[in-house]
Amino acid sequence: MNIYLFVVYYLPSYKSSAKLMYDLALEFSERGNNVTVVTLSENLNRNFEIEKKNGITILRFKTGKIEFAKSKFIRGLNEFFISYRIWKYGKKYFVNNPSDLLIWYSPTIFFGKIISKLKKLNNSRTYLILRDIFPQWAIDTGNLKKGFFYYFLKKMEIFQYNQADKIGVQSPSNLEYFRQNKFKKSYRLEVLYNWTKVQSRKVPCSNFRKNLNIEDKIIFFYGGNIGIAQDIDNILRLATNLKDCKEAYFLIFGDGSEFNRIDSLIKLKNLKNISLNHSLSQEKYLSILSEVDVGIISLDKNFKTSNFPGKMLGYMEFSLPMLISLNKGNDLKDLIEKSNSGYVSYNGDDESLKTNALQFIKNPNLINILGVNSRALLEQKFTSKKAVDKILSP
Repeated sequence: MNIYLFVVYYLPSYKSSAKLMYDLALEFSERGNNVTVVTLSENLNRNFEIEKKNGITILRFKTGKIEFAKSKFIRGLNEFFISYRIWKYGKKYFVNNPSDLLIWYSPTIFFGKIISKLKKLNNSRTYLILRDIFPQWAIDTGNLKKGFFYYFLKKMEIFQYNQADKIGVQSPSNLEYFRQNKFKKSYRLEVLYNWTKVQSRKVPCSNFRKNLNIEDKIIFFYGGNIGIAQDIDNILRLATNLKDCKEAYFLIFGDGSEFNRIDSLIKLKNLKNISLNHSLSQEKYLSILSEVDVGIISLDKNFKTSNFPGKMLGYMEFSLPMLISLNKGNDLKDLIEKSNSGYVSYNGDDESLKTNALQFIKNPNLINILGVNSRALLEQKFTSKKAVDKILSP
C-alpha cells in the first residue's frame, strides 16, 4: 500500500509532532508499506527536495516563516499557502506515485486543499489525526475573538474535516466537541491516543547535573513548546512557591512565542531554582530526559477541550512520574490518576500544585514507584503499533 503522511514538522525538528509522525511512518514501513512523508522547511535552498531515510521517502517543500514568523498574521498567511505550494511543486511526483491512504496531522488546519486534490486524483482513503481543535482553543484562551479571521479559520477547519473518511481525536472528551457543535455533516470519529515506538534506549550521559551543580536535587523537567497554551507562568509560580525548598530544581527546555518573556520574568524574580534553555537535538534531549526525576505538564486553564501533550510520551518512555496542572474537564486527569503514574491539579490551584510537588520531595521513593506505572501506561495505551492498527481498521 502507498501511504502518504502530511505533517508541518518532521525530523530533525524537535517538535513532538515530528517524532510522532516518524514513529508512525516507521511502523507502517516495517509492515511492508511504501511510506512517503510530506513536510515543510523554512530553510530549503530550493522549492522542493526528496530524500530517502530509514526506508521512508521524505518530500520537503519550502515555505515562508511559520515557526519563527514575526507575527501571527504572517504565520497564518504562510500556512494558508501550504497546500498551494505542495501541489505546485509536487504535482508531477504525486501523479507518478499514486496514493492509497492519505494521513495528515493537525495542526495545521491548512492541509485540507492538498488532501482534497489527492483524494480525488486517486480515490484514496483519508484519515485525519486531530490533535488541536483550532480555532476553538484560541477563542478559549482569549487569543482570538469572533470576527472575520475566526470565521475564515472556522471555514478552513470544517473543510479539512470534510476531507476525512475518519477522524482520530486524542481523548474521549474531544468527541463531545463534535456532538455539541452540531456540524452539518456527520463525521466518523474515534479516539486515537498519541503514540511512540516502544523500545529500550541506551543514551549517553549528559552530565547536566554536574554542570549546573545540582547533583543532589530532585529535578522537575519541562520539555516542549513555550507558548501561550502551555502557560509556563504556571511553572514559574510553582518555582517561586518552592524557592526556599533546597531539594527542588526546575529545568525547562524549549522554544516558542513566550520564551523571551519567561526568560525576563525569571531574571526579574531572581529565581535561582530554575533554568530556562533553548531546544536541543533529539539525542541531547533524550540524554537529559533519562537523568531527570519528574516530568511536568502544564496547560492553560481556559481550555475547554482535552489535550494530551506529546511530551508525556517521552516522560513515560523514560519511566518518569508526572506532575500535571491542567484545565478542568480534561480526560488526562482520570487517566493519570487511575494508572497512578503522577499527580494532577487544576491550573490556578497553586497550593494543590505545590502540595503535589512536595510529595516527590518528601517521599523520593514515589519517583520510582509512580515511574514504573508511567512506563506501564505507555505500553498499555500509547504505542505506534496500537495507533497503526486503529488507523488501518475498517
